[in-house]
Amino acid sequence: MSEADAAIGDRGASAATTTERRDDAEDTDAADRAEIAEMMYRAAAQRAAAVEAREKAAAERDSIANTRDQVATDRDSIANTRDRTAAERDSIGHSRLTAGRAGAAEEADDAALERARLEAELQRAHLDALTGAFRREMGRLALRNEIERARRSDGRFVIAFIDVDGLKGVNDRDGHAAGDRVLRTLAATMRANLRSYDPIVRFGGDEFILGISSVDAGEVQHRIAVMDQSLRNATGVGITAGLASLTSNESLDELTARADAALIEAKRHRGEA
Repeated sequence: MSEADAAIGDRGASAATTTERRDDAEDTDAADRAEIAEMMYRAAAQRAAAVEAREKAAAERDSIANTRDQVATDRDSIANTRDRTAAERDSIGHSRLTAGRAGAAEEADDAALERARLEAELQRAHLDALTGAFRREMGRLALRNEIERARRSDGRFVIAFIDVDGLKGVNDRDGHAAGDRVLRTLAATMRANLRSYDPIVRFGGDEFILGISSVDAGEVQHRIAVMDQSLRNATGVGITAGLASLTSNESLDELTARADAALIEAKRHRGEA
């Protein structure tokens, strides 16, 4: 081989090497660019996740604020209902009696604690708009709380299941406004003859449940007789009641069922069942 041919061969080999190196560099640059693109994609995804988290947190804050506003509205509604019930109770002030006030001093401390707890619960609940009594769901909670409190003290607790006599006749004869007046008067009469923390629950249209602690069934029967006479004096109609006293390990549903059965039996004796 001549020197010229050798030189040409060397230049060809050098060019091939240079080409291979350039290809390797280009491959390295492409890999670097791909890695940078991947990093930028991950950063963008992280920023999007952070934005989504901030938006979710803002929505949760708005939801909490709306809940607080609703609780405040409910609390105002309850206060207005209490004021209306108090005014109605005052309008039949002649029915305020001193029956069953014995033992009030001993109950004062427990009553104060219980009232505070029930006040907190009432902020999340509604009262019956017509009578100011508990609606059934909240009333069941209040009755369960009273049962638990009774079991922690002297164990005495009485459920009274009350039904208005002849309310349908009042509605048919004088209209539903007259029937509503009977129900409002009954609720005010019951409250006038009970302690402020004794639950009054509107169970149905003209049916109510009372929960009375630390008294015997005989005392409850006496109070109901007073309520019945007061309601008759004010509206011309009375009430019938069935009573059941709490026994050990008895549930609210079982106690209420016994009081309901006693009510049916009482109405049967009066020829109304």
